[in-house]
Amino acid sequence: MNSISKSVPRIILGISAFYHDSGAAIVIDGKIIAACQEERFTRKKHDSAFPSNAIRSCLKISNLSLSDIDSIVFYEKPFLKFERLLETYLTFAPRGFLSFKRAIPVWIKEKLFQKSMLRKALNEIGEFSAPLKFSSHHYSHAASAFFPSPFKESLVLCLDGVGEWATTTLWHGKDNKIELLKEIHFPHSLGLLYSAFTYYIGFKVNSGEYKLMGLAPYGVDRYSEIIKKQLVEIKDDGSFRLHMKFFDYATGVTMTNSHFNSLFSQPARKPETELTQFHMDIAKSIQVVTEEILLKMTKAIRQDYKIPNLCLAGGVALNCVANGKIIDEKIFEKVWIQPAAGDAGGSLGAALGYWYQGLDRGRIPGEKDSMQGSYLGPQFSNDEIESVLLDKKMKFYKIDNQKKLIERIVNLLINEKVGGLFQGRMEFGPRSLGARSIIADPRSKNMQSILNLKIKFRESFRPFAPAVLAEKVKDWFELVDDSPYMMNVTQIKSKHHADLPTDYDELFGIQKLNINRSTIPAVTHLDFSARIQTVHKDTNSFFHELINQFDKNTGIPILVNTSFNVRGEPIVAAPIDALRCFMNTEMDFVVLENFLLLKEEQPSGIELGKVSSLELD
Repeated sequence: MNSISKSVPRIILGISAFYHDSGAAIVIDGKIIAACQEERFTRKKHDSAFPSNAIRSCLKISNLSLSDIDSIVFYEKPFLKFERLLETYLTFAPRGFLSFKRAIPVWIKEKLFQKSMLRKALNEIGEFSAPLKFSSHHYSHAASAFFPSPFKESLVLCLDGVGEWATTTLWHGKDNKIELLKEIHFPHSLGLLYSAFTYYIGFKVNSGEYKLMGLAPYGVDRYSEIIKKQLVEIKDDGSFRLHMKFFDYATGVTMTNSHFNSLFSQPARKPETELTQFHMDIAKSIQVVTEEILLKMTKAIRQDYKIPNLCLAGGVALNCVANGKIIDEKIFEKVWIQPAAGDAGGSLGAALGYWYQGLDRGRIPGEKDSMQGSYLGPQFSNDEIESVLLDKKMKFYKIDNQKKLIERIVNLLINEKVGGLFQGRMEFGPRSLGARSIIADPRSKNMQSILNLKIKFRESFRPFAPAVLAEKVKDWFELVDDSPYMMNVTQIKSKHHADLPTDYDELFGIQKLNINRSTIPAVTHLDFSARIQTVHKDTNSFFHELINQFDKNTGIPILVNTSFNVRGEPIVAAPIDALRCFMNTEMDFVVLENFLLLKEEQPSGIELGKVSSLELD
């Protein structure tokens, strides 16, 4: 371990890139200063390219240049990944030669020499002398979960598709150290099993898993026993092995194969074709299996290690339905989930891991986590926003009095208007948490369809989340603990349920979509569940006061909160992105800091362009 004077600040840049959802983070003396995803700037969803824009944004937020950075840490080890690729092809040879032929030249030309690639890309941002270090993929996930958590000691469970070799890892975190306890290796992967079904149902792998999870409540569990008998062997402790005869991802160019199709007597659904009851039942069945594995696994590690706290990270930790089951069963006393649980969060974990464990720095956890509500991205001043509005010749109202601005927004919402909210620092992670959100009245029976079809341009079955005042959440939901990051699902209290039609149980799938199920139907899923965000005054005072005023006017301390974007695009980052989304959908209004714009008042023929620019240079 290095011995460094405590008087010297240590500025660490973490980077994740080249696989899925790249990002960057800056940590100074253990404090998280900034974190961003590259997709928000390039407008390419899940962009895996080197995060030049995200790094520039983090530097700007931190008031630093690249030459100020003391250490740069990449979130995984490329040589180990290359080793896994070679061994996998050798194991399955001659199967997969076509995939091997495609992949190897790319690895030899680019990915195998990532250190030089990283240096070249960094040099294009600015001069630097900081050493370049490499973490491991699952260590980065584990560090992103444990070090920002409020726990002095915790088990840390990381599950995703695959890192270098690991697909599932268990760690022991205590003070400023995390130690690996157990792991499951590729090709046996719960993340890839779930993604295989995502592919089979016709959704895009690495982004359509949300759709699969959202579709599951419309289905009936008809296939979980087939899945457990044929596709995955599950042990009592939750460990598992996949039967690779049915999968093609190890060496092929698709996730599943003809054996998989034969097992369910249907070929994979082509994207954008009709979703049938069969597809809903398949979605339900794989969700049931996923939950069974995670519940067995968490119960076993709780019993084996007797540690009361659990942290979660990795792409599977974004399955908020499964997270809700773990929390509801009270397997652990406390559960904390990294809000940027996917690969972008690996950039933060790489930086924090090097600070605490690499440099052996002391750690004193607080009563709350250190993610600052996950509001870690850029923000824009009123002057910057006004400049864009004037340049684009848009009609706006500047309302400097916050109380009056909030009252105006609430009046619009009560009249069933849908609006965009662009306030403060952008969220880090896949969830909009009130900084880059679309908001609406949860009492509206038609709001789910309106939002999906007219605003988001996406499938009508997709559910929406309630943002609820933290101090009133237990009046409405069966919530065990706070959920500030929208990372788990809970049930709506029965006293708020609506009377269902007498033939409700005879209805199937989408037939149930427009049935009124509660006093807040816009955020009530088929099974009376909701993916909840508790809103706290100390992390987002504007959003908290907005919901509070809505509560005063309606008696409902809840708003619909969904991400400020349309289908296929990332969440908006800059004012121009927000304006483009506002003008190209049937959104009624948008609020950018102190500026209110009404759709009906905007002149025709406004040219907003196609490319985002944060003007970072």
